Amino acid sequence: MDRSTVIRGRRVLICAEDGPLLASERDIGDFLGAAWAEDADMVVIPVARLSNDFFKLSTRLAGEVAQKFVNYRMQLAIIGDISRWSAESAALRDFVREANQGQALWFLDDMNALEQAMLRAK
Repeated sequence: MDRSTVIRGRRVLICAEDGPLLASERDIGDFLGAAWAEDADMVVIPVARLSNDFFKLSTRLAGEVAQKFVNYRMQLAIIGDISRWSAESAALRDFVREANQGQALWFLDDMNALEQAMLRAK
């Protein structure tokens, strides 16, 4: 079950490991809607909730997700091990590195890394 919590003074929606996948652009609204219902300004999605297509940049799903979250001023953190996908794609590694340098989208190993990133971002 998804849950809302406060981390570093911000309301964060933490999506459960199990649940519907973010597999297409149509699914983005479900995650944003859940965040708005909790008055959150950040969504944390575990890797288990993302389809494989998210990590294939040629599908453009990751870019669509990132753009939609930016458009609605909602920060997104992807939590979990993405090494199996990034080992196969230099483009994905570059995308992740660039995203992690900004504020809109982060790829992090775990919740501890999220808290540290939020602390650095202040």
